[in-house]
Amino acid sequence: MHIDSQGATALLAREVAALSLADLPPGVRTAAKLCVLDVLGVAIAGSREPVTEVVRTALAADGTSAGTGDAAILGRPESVRALDAALVNGTAAHALDFDDVAAAMGGHPSAPVLPAALAVAQSRGLSGAALLTAFAAGFEVECRIGAALTGHYERGFHTTATVGTLGAAAAAARLMRLDAEATARALGIAATQAAGLKAMFGTMCKPLHAGRAASAGVLAALLAEQGMTSADEPLTAHQGLAETQADGFDDTFITPFGEPWYVPQALFKMHASCYLTHAPINALLRLREEHPELPEETDTVELRVSAGHLHVCAIPEPRTALEGKFSLRFTAALALAEGTADESRFTTATVTDPRLTALRDRVTVVPDEHLTQWNGTVTVTTSNGATYRGEADTGTPNWVDDPGEQTPGLLAKFHGLTEPHLGEARAKKLSSAVLALDTLEDLTELTTLASPLP
Repeated sequence: MHIDSQGATALLAREVAALSLADLPPGVRTAAKLCVLDVLGVAIAGSREPVTEVVRTALAADGTSAGTGDAAILGRPESVRALDAALVNGTAAHALDFDDVAAAMGGHPSAPVLPAALAVAQSRGLSGAALLTAFAAGFEVECRIGAALTGHYERGFHTTATVGTLGAAAAAARLMRLDAEATARALGIAATQAAGLKAMFGTMCKPLHAGRAASAGVLAALLAEQGMTSADEPLTAHQGLAETQADGFDDTFITPFGEPWYVPQALFKMHASCYLTHAPINALLRLREEHPELPEETDTVELRVSAGHLHVCAIPEPRTALEGKFSLRFTAALALAEGTADESRFTTATVTDPRLTALRDRVTVVPDEHLTQWNGTVTVTTSNGATYRGEADTGTPNWVDDPGEQTPGLLAKFHGLTEPHLGEARAKKLSSAVLALDTLEDLTELTTLASPLP
């Protein structure tokens, strides 16, 4: 057991309050910058999605006017107060469901944390190094708490929303330079706000979860900074987070930062759908490459996945682009027919395309108790009776010796997402600024580049 008599929250708070950029090993620093690059690109592309527009419009209707604050709305030449920027940018960061994943957390770590950290850092005139350090602190807190909350996701809680609130609070507290005691209170204030239901998957509420987590995390840190109190041990106390939202709390995961580092374990999406659909997609894309005749000659497709998938991404007949991202049957059909599952393929027109729906209806999803959530096996039978089998595992990061090995692929993804909004030259300057984030004296250049020219 790693927790002392002061409890899990106290240990995490001490780690957050003490963390400095110098504490981050080179690989962790590189991985953190890649996470920022990835979620920033997804958020800029997501800034024009309908759900983001709804949030912006609602804020305006409630009296929040663009240009009345000092925190930028990504992808737009607008600024608002930090709480509102975190809400809008967090929603945009998850609007495409194309942001990174952490196996330990069981959710999307960067979408709640980066918007919260960016809003606070910009509004307080802080450096890129401060932002990167705070981002890493929030990421590490999320992964430890998410791993410790046994059965939390299975009960129907969306970890990005719940644990993401605590990660956002940790990042904001670090930027506000709260001491360990105040940081612990911020985590408690975040814990009492933590909410988000998996029943909302496939609707606009899912990306709202990330935005609300980011904003609630900022609010928690602001309130703690002003002296608001909270329970001493919100994670493990009677009627605390674990007792009410989980089956248990495995405190062996509550370790000092670096034992281990979780940031380098980030899993980046290369398909714009729920991450649990990616193993079958990868297996089918590989079969399609090996057997070019498959798109035309496929008769039936069997997907074998973990039983838990049936409660997350098994919408049988999606009607909208959002629902399509949570449909194993549709994403399988898309992979086979189109050879890609990039963001451009997820439209209402595509989801309801008769050619794709006909193939989708020949896909069967079978739960398999021998598979983990990261594995998937596929069997494709052709019209002439030939059978092809494939499998894939998406549970390990895509690097061997250095997280920087992922840079070319993530730059390609970033530019594909941002150039339609910012233009090629502006997008290149922005990606260069992100990869040099720890050297930026302030964030003005970065946030300016993240908005299109008027």
